[in-house]
Amino acid sequence: MLVTGYVLTAIVALGIIYIGLNYLFAPAKIAAGFGFTEVPGNADTFLNVKGGRDIGAGLVPLALMIYGDPHALGWLMLAAAAWPFFDMLIVLRHRGKKAIAFGVHGLTAAVMVAAALLLLLG
Repeated sequence: MLVTGYVLTAIVALGIIYIGLNYLFAPAKIAAGFGFTEVPGNADTFLNVKGGRDIGAGLVPLALMIYGDPHALGWLMLAAAAWPFFDMLIVLRHRGKKAIAFGVHGLTAAVMVAAALLLLLG
């Protein structure tokens, strides 16, 4: 169970780092896939900030993986699942694409909760 929890955590962490890098280097392109029906044309600066924060969000679980405390990592992943969950709610609230809201943000939150449970119970 621990190995699966670590693998899921690594996938999520590397995924958000990849997304963060895209927000730094191709912000308009990646923003279109977030789930909103329109992206302001002058949002690059804000999207760059989001990219830096996404990279940081991916590095934190990787650091805890290196530290080797699955229990602490499990609690972190459980708390961090709030990010994609609220992203899902924000996209839905602003009448964005439901498929992306549930299929990307909601699924990410669910995978993070599953990883957390595997790490906490393993």
